Amino acid sequence: MHTFTEENYLKTIYNLAGRQEGEVSTNSLAEMTATRAASVSDMLKRLSEKQLIHYKKYQGVRLTEEGERLALKVIRRHRLWEVFLVEKLGFGWDEVHVIAEELEHVRSDELVERLDAYLGYPQFDPHGDPIPTPAGQMPATAYCKLSEVDVAERVRIMGVLEHSPEFLQHLDRMGLTLGSEVCLQEISHFDKSVQVQINQEKSLFISHEVARNLLVSR
Repeated sequence: MHTFTEENYLKTIYNLAGRQEGEVSTNSLAEMTATRAASVSDMLKRLSEKQLIHYKKYQGVRLTEEGERLALKVIRRHRLWEVFLVEKLGFGWDEVHVIAEELEHVRSDELVERLDAYLGYPQFDPHGDPIPTPAGQMPATAYCKLSEVDVAERVRIMGVLEHSPEFLQHLDRMGLTLGSEVCLQEISHFDKSVQVQINQEKSLFISHEVARNLLVSR
Protein backbone atom coordinates (compact mmCIF):
# COMPACT_ATOMS: atom_id res chain seq x y z
CA MET A 1 0.00 0.00 0.00
CA HIS A 2 1.28 3.45 -0.89
CA THR A 3 0.69 6.61 1.13
CA PHE A 4 -1.25 9.58 -0.19
CA THR A 5 1.98 11.60 -0.29
CA GLU A 6 3.70 8.92 -2.37
CA GLU A 7 0.79 8.90 -4.82
CA ASN A 8 0.95 12.69 -5.07
CA TYR A 9 4.67 12.55 -5.88
CA LEU A 10 4.16 9.93 -8.58
CA LYS A 11 1.40 12.03 -10.15
CA THR A 12 3.54 15.18 -9.99
CA ILE A 13 6.55 13.43 -11.55
CA TYR A 14 4.33 12.15 -14.37
CA ASN A 15 2.88 15.61 -15.03
CA LEU A 16 6.27 17.34 -14.94
CA ALA A 17 7.80 14.73 -17.25
CA GLY A 18 5.10 15.49 -19.81
CA ARG A 19 6.09 19.17 -19.92
CA GLN A 20 9.84 18.76 -20.42
CA GLU A 21 12.54 16.59 -21.90
CA GLY A 22 14.76 14.37 -19.79
CA GLU A 23 14.55 13.55 -16.09
CA VAL A 24 12.55 15.62 -13.61
CA SER A 25 14.77 17.63 -11.28
CA THR A 26 14.53 17.72 -7.50
CA ASN A 27 14.17 21.50 -7.62
CA SER A 28 11.17 21.37 -9.96
CA LEU A 29 9.53 18.80 -7.68
CA ALA A 30 10.20 20.98 -4.64
CA GLU A 31 8.61 23.95 -6.41
CA MET A 32 5.52 22.00 -7.53
CA THR A 33 4.96 20.42 -4.12
CA ALA A 34 5.97 23.51 -2.09
CA THR A 35 8.38 21.29 -0.16
CA ARG A 36 12.02 21.73 0.87
CA ALA A 37 14.53 20.07 -1.47
CA ALA A 38 15.84 17.92 1.39
CA SER A 39 12.35 16.53 2.07
CA VAL A 40 11.89 15.85 -1.65
CA SER A 41 15.16 13.90 -1.71
CA ASP A 42 14.01 11.78 1.23
CA MET A 43 10.76 10.93 -0.55
CA LEU A 44 12.58 10.09 -3.78
CA LYS A 45 14.82 7.67 -1.91
CA ARG A 46 11.74 5.98 -0.49
CA LEU A 47 10.07 5.74 -3.91
CA SER A 48 13.31 4.39 -5.39
CA GLU A 49 13.49 1.69 -2.71
CA LYS A 50 9.95 0.67 -3.68
CA GLN A 51 11.11 0.52 -7.32
CA LEU A 52 8.58 3.15 -8.40
CA ILE A 53 11.18 5.57 -9.79
CA HIS A 54 14.67 5.62 -11.25
CA TYR A 55 16.63 8.09 -9.15
CA LYS A 56 20.24 9.14 -8.85
CA LYS A 57 21.21 12.15 -6.77
CA TYR A 58 21.87 15.26 -8.88
CA GLN A 59 20.69 13.44 -12.03
CA GLY A 60 16.92 13.79 -11.73
CA VAL A 61 14.16 11.21 -11.61
CA ARG A 62 11.85 9.27 -13.91
CA LEU A 63 9.10 6.77 -13.25
CA THR A 64 9.50 3.04 -13.55
CA GLU A 65 6.82 1.09 -15.42
CA GLU A 66 5.09 0.34 -12.11
CA GLY A 67 5.43 3.95 -10.98
CA GLU A 68 3.82 5.20 -14.17
CA ARG A 69 0.99 2.66 -13.82
CA LEU A 70 0.21 3.92 -10.31
CA ALA A 71 0.49 7.59 -11.38
CA LEU A 72 -2.02 7.04 -14.17
CA LYS A 73 -4.45 5.35 -11.78
CA VAL A 74 -4.35 8.40 -9.53
CA ILE A 75 -4.77 10.77 -12.48
CA ARG A 76 -7.69 8.71 -13.79
CA ARG A 77 -9.46 8.88 -10.42
CA HIS A 78 -8.79 12.61 -10.11
CA ARG A 79 -10.16 13.49 -13.53
CA LEU A 80 -13.24 11.28 -13.21
CA TRP A 81 -14.09 12.91 -9.89
CA GLU A 82 -13.71 16.33 -11.50
CA VAL A 83 -16.24 15.34 -14.17
CA PHE A 84 -18.63 14.12 -11.47
CA LEU A 85 -18.28 17.30 -9.42
CA VAL A 86 -18.97 19.57 -12.40
CA GLU A 87 -21.61 17.55 -14.26
CA LYS A 88 -23.54 16.00 -11.37
CA LEU A 89 -23.02 18.34 -8.42
CA GLY A 90 -22.86 21.66 -10.26
CA PHE A 91 -19.42 22.82 -9.16
CA GLY A 92 -17.56 25.29 -11.38
CA TRP A 93 -14.43 24.14 -13.20
CA ASP A 94 -12.48 26.55 -10.97
CA GLU A 95 -13.71 24.81 -7.79
CA VAL A 96 -13.07 21.12 -8.33
CA HIS A 97 -9.30 20.63 -8.33
CA VAL A 98 -8.76 20.81 -4.56
CA ILE A 99 -11.75 18.54 -3.84
CA ALA A 100 -10.59 16.00 -6.43
CA GLU A 101 -7.14 16.05 -4.82
CA GLU A 102 -8.75 14.39 -1.80
CA LEU A 103 -11.12 12.06 -3.66
CA GLU A 104 -8.36 10.73 -5.94
CA HIS A 105 -6.97 8.70 -3.04
CA VAL A 106 -10.11 6.56 -2.72
CA ARG A 107 -8.59 3.36 -4.07
CA SER A 108 -11.63 1.18 -4.77
CA ASP A 109 -11.29 -0.01 -8.39
CA GLU A 110 -14.94 -1.08 -8.41
CA LEU A 111 -16.05 2.39 -7.31
CA VAL A 112 -13.95 4.06 -10.01
CA GLU A 113 -15.28 1.83 -12.77
CA ARG A 114 -18.88 2.33 -11.63
CA LEU A 115 -18.26 6.07 -11.53
CA ASP A 116 -16.89 5.93 -15.08
CA ALA A 117 -19.97 4.05 -16.29
CA TYR A 118 -22.33 6.39 -14.41
CA LEU A 119 -20.73 9.38 -16.14
CA GLY A 120 -21.06 7.76 -19.57
CA TYR A 121 -17.35 6.95 -20.01
CA PRO A 122 -16.08 10.52 -20.46
CA GLN A 123 -12.85 10.97 -22.39
CA PHE A 124 -11.92 14.40 -21.02
CA ASP A 125 -12.20 16.19 -17.69
CA PRO A 126 -13.72 19.69 -17.30
CA HIS A 127 -10.35 21.30 -18.08
CA GLY A 128 -9.93 19.41 -21.35
CA ASP A 129 -7.38 16.93 -19.98
CA PRO A 130 -7.69 13.36 -21.32
CA ILE A 131 -8.77 10.69 -18.86
CA PRO A 132 -6.51 7.61 -18.75
CA THR A 133 -8.19 4.36 -19.75
CA PRO A 134 -8.88 1.53 -17.26
CA ALA A 135 -5.89 -0.25 -18.82
CA GLY A 136 -3.63 2.64 -17.82
CA GLN A 137 -3.14 4.29 -21.19
CA MET A 138 -3.14 8.05 -21.62
CA PRO A 139 -5.00 9.06 -24.81
CA ALA A 140 -2.87 11.15 -27.15
CA THR A 141 -3.88 14.69 -28.05
CA ALA A 142 -2.57 16.86 -30.88
CA TYR A 143 -2.97 20.27 -29.28
CA CYS A 144 -0.72 23.31 -29.41
CA LYS A 145 -0.60 26.50 -27.36
CA LEU A 146 -2.51 29.56 -28.53
CA SER A 147 0.81 31.42 -28.29
CA GLU A 148 2.12 29.19 -31.12
CA VAL A 149 -0.70 30.02 -33.56
CA ASP A 150 -0.15 32.26 -36.59
CA VAL A 151 -2.13 35.37 -37.49
CA ALA A 152 -5.41 34.63 -39.35
CA GLU A 153 -5.48 31.03 -38.08
CA ARG A 154 -8.75 29.71 -36.71
CA VAL A 155 -8.47 27.28 -33.81
CA ARG A 156 -10.68 25.83 -31.09
CA ILE A 157 -9.94 25.99 -27.35
CA MET A 158 -9.58 22.43 -26.07
CA GLY A 159 -7.85 22.67 -22.71
CA VAL A 160 -5.74 24.61 -20.23
CA LEU A 161 -2.26 24.12 -18.79
CA GLU A 162 -2.92 26.28 -15.71
CA HIS A 163 -5.60 24.98 -13.34
CA SER A 164 -5.54 27.62 -10.62
CA PRO A 165 -8.95 29.08 -9.67
CA GLU A 166 -7.66 32.59 -10.43
CA PHE A 167 -6.71 31.66 -13.99
CA LEU A 168 -9.95 29.79 -14.70
CA GLN A 169 -12.02 32.64 -13.29
CA HIS A 170 -10.07 35.04 -15.51
CA LEU A 171 -10.97 32.94 -18.55
CA ASP A 172 -14.63 32.93 -17.51
CA ARG A 173 -14.65 36.72 -17.27
CA MET A 174 -13.22 37.00 -20.80
CA GLY A 175 -15.61 34.40 -22.21
CA LEU A 176 -12.83 31.98 -23.14
CA THR A 177 -14.46 28.60 -22.59
CA LEU A 178 -13.66 25.11 -23.88
CA GLY A 179 -15.01 24.66 -27.38
CA SER A 180 -14.81 28.37 -28.27
CA GLU A 181 -13.58 29.13 -31.78
CA VAL A 182 -10.76 31.66 -31.80
CA CYS A 183 -9.31 33.56 -34.74
CA LEU A 184 -5.92 35.15 -34.11
CA GLN A 185 -6.03 38.68 -35.51
CA GLU A 186 -2.83 40.35 -34.32
CA ILE A 187 0.34 39.65 -32.32
CA SER A 188 2.03 42.49 -30.43
CA HIS A 189 5.77 42.64 -31.09
CA PHE A 190 6.21 44.47 -27.79
CA ASP A 191 4.89 41.96 -25.27
CA LYS A 192 3.60 39.06 -27.44
CA SER A 193 0.02 39.72 -26.36
CA VAL A 194 -2.53 38.74 -29.00
CA GLN A 195 -5.80 40.10 -30.29
CA VAL A 196 -8.36 37.38 -30.95
CA GLN A 197 -11.92 37.11 -32.18
CA ILE A 198 -14.10 34.66 -30.23
CA ASN A 199 -16.83 32.67 -31.99
CA GLN A 200 -16.83 35.19 -34.87
CA GLU A 201 -18.21 37.82 -32.48
CA LYS A 202 -16.30 39.92 -29.95
CA SER A 203 -12.61 40.76 -30.16
CA LEU A 204 -10.29 41.16 -27.18
CA PHE A 205 -6.62 41.28 -26.27
CA ILE A 206 -5.07 38.35 -24.41
CA SER A 207 -1.76 38.48 -22.57
CA HIS A 208 1.07 36.18 -23.60
CA GLU A 209 0.77 34.45 -20.21
CA VAL A 210 -2.85 33.53 -20.94
CA ALA A 211 -2.13 32.53 -24.56
CA ARG A 212 0.66 30.14 -23.58
CA ASN A 213 -1.65 28.40 -21.09
CA LEU A 214 -4.49 27.78 -23.55
CA LEU A 215 -4.41 24.54 -25.55
CA VAL A 216 -6.05 24.65 -28.98
CA SER A 217 -6.68 22.36 -31.92
CA ARG A 218 -6.03 23.52 -35.46
